[in-house]
Amino acid sequence: MRSTLSPPLPVPARPVDHVIEMGEASAQALVLRETVLDYKTLRLRVGRLAAWLAREVPEPGARVATWAAKGELACLMPLAAARAGLVHVPVNPLLKHAQVAHILSDSGAVLLLGTPSRLASLREGDVPEGCRCIEEADALAQTAQMDEPLPPSAADTADLAAILYTSGSTGRPKGVMLNHANLWLGAESVAQYTQLSAQDRTLTVLPLAFDYGQNQLFSTWLAGGCVVPLDYLLPRDLVRAVERHRITTLAAVPPLWVQVCELDWPAETAAHLRRLTNSGGALTPDLVARLRALFPEARLYAMYGLTEAFRSTYLDPALIEERPTSMGKAVPHAEILVINDAGEIAADDEEGELVHCGPLVGQGYWQDPARTAERYRPAPSASHTGGIAVWSGDRVRRDAQGFLYFVGRRDAMIKSAGNRISPQEVEDAALASGLVAEAVALGVPDARLGQAVHLVVRAAIDAPEAQARLPRALMKELPNFMQPKVIHWRSALPTGPNGKIDRAGLAAEIRASLTGEVPA
Repeated sequence: MRSTLSPPLPVPARPVDHVIEMGEASAQALVLRETVLDYKTLRLRVGRLAAWLAREVPEPGARVATWAAKGELACLMPLAAARAGLVHVPVNPLLKHAQVAHILSDSGAVLLLGTPSRLASLREGDVPEGCRCIEEADALAQTAQMDEPLPPSAADTADLAAILYTSGSTGRPKGVMLNHANLWLGAESVAQYTQLSAQDRTLTVLPLAFDYGQNQLFSTWLAGGCVVPLDYLLPRDLVRAVERHRITTLAAVPPLWVQVCELDWPAETAAHLRRLTNSGGALTPDLVARLRALFPEARLYAMYGLTEAFRSTYLDPALIEERPTSMGKAVPHAEILVINDAGEIAADDEEGELVHCGPLVGQGYWQDPARTAERYRPAPSASHTGGIAVWSGDRVRRDAQGFLYFVGRRDAMIKSAGNRISPQEVEDAALASGLVAEAVALGVPDARLGQAVHLVVRAAIDAPEAQARLPRALMKELPNFMQPKVIHWRSALPTGPNGKIDRAGLAAEIRASLTGEVPA
C-alpha cells in the first residue's frame, strides 16, 4: 500500500526491517525473560514470523494488530509485519475493550495477536467481522515451525508500515500512518544525535505502541546495540534492571523521572547509565538538577516530538543546565519553522506555531481526510524542504541563537504522564454510564503528572448515588492513565455567550481553587 503524502526525501532510506541487519551476528540484540537473542537469531526469528504472517494474511497492505505484553512478539512484530508487506497496528496494553474495539474497527484489522487475558476481556461486538484473534503463544509456536524465513524486504520506502493510534483533542483515537522511510529515518536520526553505538544497552520501559517507545528498538538495533524490554511493576524494578543488565540508555517521560529521582541509586549502579532521554512533556529546572546530580556520568537529552512527525527537536546535553527549559533545535532529517499569525517566519522571540517539514512527517490519519487536512498541510513558502508539513498547533518562540521554547498548546489536548488524552473520550465514558447529564474533562497542571485529568459533571440521577457509582464505572471503561484525579460535581455547568459550556472558565476556576488565586 503506497502512502499519499510522501514529502521529498533529501536523504536515503531503507525498508525498516533492515535495522536488524547492522549488528554483528554474535552480538546480543534482545534480552527476553526466558532467553537472550543474538543478531543472527533475531534475524532468523523475524524472518520466520514474517513468513508465518505472509501465509496467514496474504493480502499486501492488510492491517495486523498486536495487544500484548513487552515480550518477543511485541518486539518482533513491527519488523516482521513490514517484511511481510503488512501494516502493523500496535495497541497500547493499558487500553481497555472499548478503545481496542475502536482501533480494530477503524483500522480494518484482519488479525489480532494478544495475550489470553487481554483477548478474554473483549466483549461481544468488540472484534469486527473478518478479524481473527490468535493468542501470542500460539502464534510464536506456529512461527517456530516455519522452514523458510522471509529475507529482508525490498519494499518501496513509501509503502505504509505502521498505523500508530494517538488521541486527539476531540473524538476517539486517530491512526497516524507511517511508511518505511518515516521509521527508518527516525531510527537513524535518534541513533545519530544521541550517539548510540554497538556497546549500548537500552532498557525499554516505555510502551512499544508509542512512537517514542517503538523507536527505542529501531534506533538501538540500527546502532548494533542491545535492547532489554521491561514491563516494570514498581519503579525500584528499574534500579535492579539497570544493575543486572548494565544498562547504558534509559528513555522516560517526566512523571517517571520524578519517581526515578525518589529511588535509592547506588553510585556504582547509577554510573552504568550514559544516556537519559526525555520526551512526552517538559523537564522542570528542578528535575534537571536532580537528574544531573543523581547521574553525573549520563548525558541528558531533552526532546520534543509529536506522533504525526515523530521527533522534532532536541537540546544538546552540554546545554541542559544552561538552558533547562529549552526544546533545543531540529533533530537530523527535520526542518523546523516558527510561523507567526501572518503566515511568515516569526521574528526572534516572537510567538508562533511550530511547523515540522521533511521526511519524518507522517502520512496523515488513516481514513480521515478531514482531520488530515487540518494537521497535514503544504509547507510554508519559506521551507527549504517543501512538500507536506505538520502544523503542530503548539505555540513556541525562537531566541536569537535559534533555540526554541515551548509557550502553550492550541487545542484542548490533555497530556498526562506522557500520555495524550482526548477530553471527549473521558467525557463520552462518563455520559455512557447514564449517571451524569453533562461532563467536561480538563487538563489541570500537576507537579507529578504534567497535567492531571479533572472531570466536571452534573448528575443525571440522585446525586449521592451517582457520586458513589461513577468512579467504579469509569474504572471499568477507561485505562488507568485516563482516570480523573478529581471529579467535581456541579448542579449546573456554566455556559458562554454561544450557549456552549464555558470550558476555559471552568479550567480557570479549578486552577484558582487549587492555587488560591482569583480567576482572571
